[in-house]
This record gives sequence, C-alpha cells and structure tokens, in this order.
Amino acid sequence: MDLRPRSRSVVRGDGGGAVRFVHESLPQRVVFAPESAPEAVAAEVSTLGASRVMLIASDREAALADPIAAELAVVRRHGEVVMHVPVASAERARAAAAVSRAEVLVTVGGGSTTGLAKAVALTTGLPIVAVPTTYAGSEATNVWGLTDGGAKTTGVDEKVLPRSIVYDAGLLTSLPADMAVASGLNALAHCVDSMWGPRVDPVDQVLAGEGIRALGAGLPVVADDGENLEGIGQVLYGAYLAAVAFASAGSGMHHKICHVLGGMFDLPHAETHAVLLPYVVAFNAPNAPEAEQRIAAGFGSMGAAEGLAELRATLKAPAALRDYGMPKDGIAKAVEPILTAIPRDNPTPVTPENLAALLRAAWEGDLP
Repeated sequence: MDLRPRSRSVVRGDGGGAVRFVHESLPQRVVFAPESAPEAVAAEVSTLGASRVMLIASDREAALADPIAAELAVVRRHGEVVMHVPVASAERARAAAAVSRAEVLVTVGGGSTTGLAKAVALTTGLPIVAVPTTYAGSEATNVWGLTDGGAKTTGVDEKVLPRSIVYDAGLLTSLPADMAVASGLNALAHCVDSMWGPRVDPVDQVLAGEGIRALGAGLPVVADDGENLEGIGQVLYGAYLAAVAFASAGSGMHHKICHVLGGMFDLPHAETHAVLLPYVVAFNAPNAPEAEQRIAAGFGSMGAAEGLAELRATLKAPAALRDYGMPKDGIAKAVEPILTAIPRDNPTPVTPENLAALLRAAWEGDLP
C-alpha cells in the first residue's frame, strides 16, 4: 500500500542551537534493580514515608507479586485489572483503596495495571510505586486513560505520575515472546510519536533517538531468548526513555489512532500499536525530514521506514488489525473521532480520505 502523501507541510526546525523551546522534566525516582525488586520496592515505599500498601496485580502476575508483597505491609491486594481501564473497574479500585485506608499504591504488571493505579491516584492523590512487567511505559508518564461506553478518554495530571519506578529485568523473563515483541514495539511507537508530538523539543528527540537505538538492539535479543537479562535490560532502558520523551512531547497521530480504536473495539493495546506503527511512519516521514533522519539514525539505517521494516521482519511483528478483532466496518466508524483527536500540527495534513486509506491498509495488513 502506498501511503505517501501528496502534500507537504512546513517542517519545524530541530537541534538545540538557535531553536527556542521550553522543556520540562517530570519529578520521579527510577531504580534499575535486576533480580532484586522486593528489596528495592520496600526501600521506595519507606522513602515515601508510607506503610499501608494497596498492591495491584492481576491474577496472572500474582506469582511475580508475591515476593514483593512479602516485604511490604499490604492491607489490600487488588486483582481486578481490565484492559483500557473501564470506569466501573476504576470505581471499584477507588472504593477498595478507601476501605483499606491505603497510604501508597504498588503496582506489579503492565500498562493496564499501572493505568488502574493512575485512575485511583487521580481521585485520591495516593502515591504510586510502579513495578513494570512489560515495556508499556505508562509508569513514566503523567497521562491517565479511562474507557466508558466504547469511548476512551485520556488526560494529563501530575497526581497520576508514579513517584518511583522499579525496573527488574528478572520479572520479564517469563513474558511470552509475542507479547514481548508487541510491547517493545509499543515502546518504539512512543519514540516515533515523540519525534513529532504537539509539544516536541530537541531534548525529547534526543531521548527518543536513544530509545530507538536501545530498543532496536535489545528487542531481537529478547525475541530470540526471552530469559536474556542483558537484552531485557536494554529494552527496559529504551522503553523508559521512550516514555519520558513521550510524556514531554505529547500524544501524536499514532497514539490518537490507537486510543480511539482501542476504546471503540476493545483491541489489545500493545498489538494495536505494533500493527499501526509502520503505516504512521510511512504517512508522516516524508513531511518531517529532520525527524525522519533521527529515527533512521536510531535504527542505524538509511531511512526510518527501512530501519523499521528490517526490525519488524526480524521480530515477525504483527501487521493487520483484522487479526486482533477489529471489524472491517469499523474503518468508516473510526475516521471522524480520529480526525477530531489528531493534533492539528501533524507533519502531514490528515483528511478523511487519506486517514481511511491508512486504516484500510492497516486492517488488511497491506504494509507500506
């Protein structure tokens, strides 16, 4: 599918020299603690001056959470974790936090687990210590999301930013290879969107470029050997940089599409991002040459699309939305809400026609 646009937009300059910009870094402690999460989490909770812990972990993550729970004063274990954080699920978690008189939230899990804790923190102000078991990156952002009636709402609030992150590569050795690939490509999408997000600055682009390099180096290792701690550490490092860049640059075209589709059709989060990434890169790169060069440099390739295609081929990445439950008639239904959500300064002007063409190609798996 040829997604190259026929019109070009003004390219924003980059590079820190004569460019005027403001960059804000989010206040957060980050601890890399391979194979020592229980002790590291206990230390972070103590640093916060808290003791009564509400531990959020799905049943699937229970075995990973048990050693961490053993080091904490857990007053409530909450296992109801639902993709895209439905409002009703968030309300039950908020009630559980209130009843247990929790002082701190500790999460062990992926983006949905962190997202649920953020929903609790949004209304209660409770601090979060996040222990990721995927490469989702939500733990490093102040972005929250809730789904109600098939519509996903997102927002930004400092209360939802976890106070501390504990990255333990040992907790990801059991992550299935297909999930590791999809989650890692989700992190890569954070890097790419950060190159042309609505608040992008040169610092974001440097972080995103290094994130692309680390993810490009680590993901093939993890896909080949899911227990390789060095490879997992590289991907966690890249995913963290990706999320930090994304939190500053803001949500661009790629994430706006994924949020709408995920909310409307209950699509799996990581796989949706993994599928859509090459289509968005092909759509935007021709009108963002400086960002395109930075993406290519991260891959060590001649072009962004070429570097991404080579990595995806190595990883055997997912390519079609129809494989994950999106109905074909959903293409037409999604165009208008996506158009409303995409930032107006997207590098390539978005129209109903070219957006529908992108969605159709992604639904069919007709790679650009």
